[in-house]
Amino acid sequence: MGSAQTQIAPKPDSLNDRFSPLSPYHRLVQLYQLFPPEEVLVTSSFGTSSALLLYLISQVQPWQTVYFIDTTFLFPETLEYKRYLTDLYRLNVVDILPLPSENAQSKEEQWWINDPDRCCLANKVLPLEAVKPGHRVWISGLMGFQNANRSHLHILEESRGISKFHPLIDITAERFRLFSDMYDLPPHPLELQGYGSVGCVQCTRKGEGRAGRWAGMEKTECGLHLPYAK
Repeated sequence: MGSAQTQIAPKPDSLNDRFSPLSPYHRLVQLYQLFPPEEVLVTSSFGTSSALLLYLISQVQPWQTVYFIDTTFLFPETLEYKRYLTDLYRLNVVDILPLPSENAQSKEEQWWINDPDRCCLANKVLPLEAVKPGHRVWISGLMGFQNANRSHLHILEESRGISKFHPLIDITAERFRLFSDMYDLPPHPLELQGYGSVGCVQCTRKGEGRAGRWAGMEKTECGLHLPYAK
């Protein structure tokens, strides 16, 4: 049997059948039997629901690089939470920054007001595109109960030329809370203040679940997890 680098991975449908009955932890174990860590892309926003995936990664593949997109618009509490979880789980975190020129223009013209998709594209989506080459699978902590866009996603599926792996996609809100208690996951500081989800300062309000993200707009995603960036 060849190494992980030379194996031909099964098609997503067959993998979904294999992953479906497994726990999130064992899904990750199985994934790393198919792909070496250097071909796996892991990202985290260090938001209110991020600790579960980060804890599991630290247990299954503690040397895995975790990419963090710093838009420069983040809450100080998010940056502190990132530092705390990085130390707690001994994570190998690499920061990604947007192009200075695009970032500066977005600030000067306040794109988040009249063109939030452009703001997310410049400050989140494109910076990550630069690190995708060389990776075959992208692990994300999306959960189906978070919004309608995520509710139909599968554990493994193709997206923009990379396999997306969602080990938590089918857990319920109740099971997420159970895992949080079981693993003693520390909450994001702003969650304790009524923020159900946390992104950039300008586009985040208090609210249950993701209701406070882009409040009053039709927008529900930054674009990282949509089939195509706008």
